[in-house]
Amino acid sequence: MSGQTTVLIVDDEIRSLEAFERNLSEDFDIKTASSAEQAQKILEQEWVQIILCDQRMPEMTGIEFLKIVREKWPDVVRIVISGYTDSEDIISGINDAGIFRYITKPWQPDDLIITLKNAARLFELQRQNELLSLELKMSSSRAEKVVASRREELKQHYQFDDGIVRSEESPMNAVCDTLRQIAGFDVSVLLTGESGTGKELAARALHYSSLRWNKPFVVENCGALPDELLESELFGHKRGAFTGAVEDHQGLFERADGGTVFLDEIGEVSAAFQVKLLRVLQEREIRPVGSSKTRTVDVRVIAATNKNLETEVRDGRFRKDLYFRLATVTIDLPPLRERKMDIPVLANFLLEKTATSLGKSPTGLSAEAVDCLKRYQWPGNIREMQNEIQRLLVMAKKEGDLGAELLSPRVLIAAQPEEEDELEILSGFVGTLKERIEALEARILRETLIRHRWNKSRAAKELGLSRVGLRGKLERYGLEKVEGLQEKTQQATG
Repeated sequence: MSGQTTVLIVDDEIRSLEAFERNLSEDFDIKTASSAEQAQKILEQEWVQIILCDQRMPEMTGIEFLKIVREKWPDVVRIVISGYTDSEDIISGINDAGIFRYITKPWQPDDLIITLKNAARLFELQRQNELLSLELKMSSSRAEKVVASRREELKQHYQFDDGIVRSEESPMNAVCDTLRQIAGFDVSVLLTGESGTGKELAARALHYSSLRWNKPFVVENCGALPDELLESELFGHKRGAFTGAVEDHQGLFERADGGTVFLDEIGEVSAAFQVKLLRVLQEREIRPVGSSKTRTVDVRVIAATNKNLETEVRDGRFRKDLYFRLATVTIDLPPLRERKMDIPVLANFLLEKTATSLGKSPTGLSAEAVDCLKRYQWPGNIREMQNEIQRLLVMAKKEGDLGAELLSPRVLIAAQPEEEDELEILSGFVGTLKERIEALEARILRETLIRHRWNKSRAAKELGLSRVGLRGKLERYGLEKVEGLQEKTQQATG
């Protein structure tokens, strides 16, 4: 695709349309419609890649409208947003309208942007798939070679040394050694760690280094769906099993037969569903919803959670027998704040990868920018860093090294962990009251100078200082160079 992805937003409330446009226009080409009729006219005239539609509208529901869109414009990625979580609406949306996501209100701008970017990627993959399908029809022998080559390329991509980016002294080295050790054994694996630490990447590395590497690898987020939908997604359903089940649906376990099923957020499943999942893992059989017959499946299960399942078992929220069935081997992925030595190499890897997709060609990150990245705590881990690098590239107006002034404010000021309040942050400074105040003043000066790219006139104006006054403070704290401030701050914080 060239240019920005075009997103059509359909909502009968004008204020909602304005809120969407205000939050999304920087990343997408936004078209708005206050009715289904107006939306269809836009679709007839514009090339739209994504539709974001409100469910409750006066003339017809969002699901009803998206059914029409599916028939007339099947390539458009369809998303529903609603303040209500009616399971029948969700099921109808998935089966009849073929929606990509069902988003509940109130929505968060950052999460919605990520969802729309994933939808844009899906649209592009659909186009590529159509081209590949044409190629496959032209030559079956050639197609076999292409598929084999791509499988091998995919396998190589997730080799431990390439797929999991890290430094020579990284704590991830021990994790990769364990992954490599167990990959060839057909045992269940439980991956633990905070959100965004790369559990799915580790699961893919396990799969593509196993004997099942040339079979499917499928992913399901267990925390995203209610029980009835999760059961249908994993085990399938028969036509007529419930309202909206208009045709037979093959579940992920059956689709992954011979391969690997990755169950993310396994700690979120209900007690009732835990019983059903345990039976499937024990018997290696599934029973689609609405069917009286079981089907044998051969899959390797890799599960992941950001919870402490041992604590969940002890507190009675997670079945002990299911825990032991899932956790033949448990691997904990360290958070990014414990991988400071990995941050420079990981940031540059993400920069190169993201720059290509955005059509940019920076030479790298400045030393000052890397220093800020290393001092930040990264509560969102690698996923947050990926978003930060993407933002940095979007904000850059010229090529060359990307400076720290492009970073978001929370990274720029090297914020403390989210759970700490102002008093806890200040407690990091030691010494007399005068020394602590000076250390805090030095930190504020540095943050302001970085944002203004060390333009002293602008920094002085923002801080309410004269140039002479600012110069005196810089000399006092040794802040003419970045290294000087870093050393001063480290001394002040002990």
